[in-house]
Amino acid sequence: MSIYLQHFGLKREPFSIVPDPGFLYPSNHHRQAVAHLKYGLDREGGFILLTGEVGTGKTTLTRTILKRMPAHIRVAYVLNSKLNVTDLLASICDELAIELPSDLAETRGLSFSKICIDALNKDLLKAHAEGKKTLIVIEEAQNLSPDILETLRLLSNLETNTHKLLHILLVGQPELLDTLAQKELRQLNQRVVSRFHLLPLDKDDVANYVNHRLHRAGAKGALFDRACIAVLFRLTGGVPRLINLVCQHSLLATYSTGARIVSPTLVKEAAVEILGARNATNDSNKPFIILMALLVLSAALMIGYGKQAEVVEPSVMAVEPSANREPLASKQPSASKQPSANRKPSASRQPSADVNPIANVEPAAAPKLAVSPFTSLFKLWSVDASEIYSEEEFAAQAIDNRLRAEKLISAQLKDLEKINRPGIVWIKQSIDKATLKGYLLTGLDSTSVSLNDTRGETTLPRQQFLESWSGSYLYLWQPPKNFNVLQVGVRNPQAVSWLQDRLAIVDQRSERIITGGRYTGAIAEKVVNFQAQQGLKADGVVGRETIIRLNQLANLQIPRLIREGL
Repeated sequence: MSIYLQHFGLKREPFSIVPDPGFLYPSNHHRQAVAHLKYGLDREGGFILLTGEVGTGKTTLTRTILKRMPAHIRVAYVLNSKLNVTDLLASICDELAIELPSDLAETRGLSFSKICIDALNKDLLKAHAEGKKTLIVIEEAQNLSPDILETLRLLSNLETNTHKLLHILLVGQPELLDTLAQKELRQLNQRVVSRFHLLPLDKDDVANYVNHRLHRAGAKGALFDRACIAVLFRLTGGVPRLINLVCQHSLLATYSTGARIVSPTLVKEAAVEILGARNATNDSNKPFIILMALLVLSAALMIGYGKQAEVVEPSVMAVEPSANREPLASKQPSASKQPSANRKPSASRQPSADVNPIANVEPAAAPKLAVSPFTSLFKLWSVDASEIYSEEEFAAQAIDNRLRAEKLISAQLKDLEKINRPGIVWIKQSIDKATLKGYLLTGLDSTSVSLNDTRGETTLPRQQFLESWSGSYLYLWQPPKNFNVLQVGVRNPQAVSWLQDRLAIVDQRSERIITGGRYTGAIAEKVVNFQAQQGLKADGVVGRETIIRLNQLANLQIPRLIREGL
């Protein structure tokens, strides 16, 4: 141990820039990122994006997640993103310990890429049969060429009749979002099932971050006081890597003076050395903050629309900005184009009939909901959530509350009747139908629908609703604990027990079968009968639709779209 560390009572270097999972500070933002990544892994394949500026902790977070990865998930970790197609495929096969044909003469006429993809597909099918998932992680993904990204998209097509075989996590700087926003890559962008953008730490988190790392390194007390933290935050903008560099140099400078507590002056001097005099003397650090704000805004605007039904994607933010970023019914068309003489004092707050098809319908005397439709939907499930304005946050909070968020892109009313869950719908707001706004759909019958926003509940004829509805529908459902799709042979004691409990409630004649926690053919036969009775696909596979229907019949506490007696 160095004298420098002994001087401060430290057992190891607290501010190393090596991405050590043991030093990860679990800020609220990082916990949200973990939730989003876990959500993506729970999906049936697809792409997961983790972006952030240089030094915000992407690699540390990724390695932490990989370190805690369940045993049934295999990982291919690709560090070098500046590869050609063949080298990338070879790296993936090598990481997954896939043996390629030893005698390539037998594969005469086939390209090396084709050989790798065939071997990978065979390996993925075997892993799937064994109940394993496969994840490819690519660092510095902003460096990937369009050819590489297209190859990854093709790999994401590897599937069985019912399941995708591959998850792909792309970790990169905000430039990755620019790349994916290109028209020629829209197919890949549409397959992103979860994405998260890491931001720098705020002032409170900076203090907690510094003290967390010191504590992990063995410190018995704080070495940076509040004044130091304030200076540190102003000069680094909350970027963890910069914080580490400045703190490390501050400790060295403090050691050289013989002091045991760092002074704000030494922090500033260290920042000058690390960041340069110009940046370090700009206490407000406004350029950096503005840059980060622009990056966040661009991330929200560049995300494309989701393709697959039932996929909750923050990508909808680009097409439906008012649903995700604006309070319901708060953003009304301007009345500035009207002659001022004809304008009433409150005209700017009055929606026009040709702009908002439901604005002139007088709401009923129903309780007003939260500003955000996402938050309002949570309230129907008795979840006390703070205001949420993005599908990204919505999906993450759903997981935190043992719920799942699902989205249909081109739904019909019959689909909503079948699901029978309240959900969020997006209503066309303008003559050109380009602007959408989210409302909470709370009721549905043979003649009308009920929508709720901050004004209260509004009832519309079905036809009027259909004329303005975009077809998107976002809803919640509740899987059993530790749920994965049940197929014959799968062992999942908790899910199997839950299934038998639900079947017994639905059919009191159903006898419990002792299976040792395994989903057997005998239980599958019961499920097939239930599915056939309910008009579901009678394949014996217990997935989302089967669970929703079981909950619907067995749990009276679950919110419903079709009200009792209708």
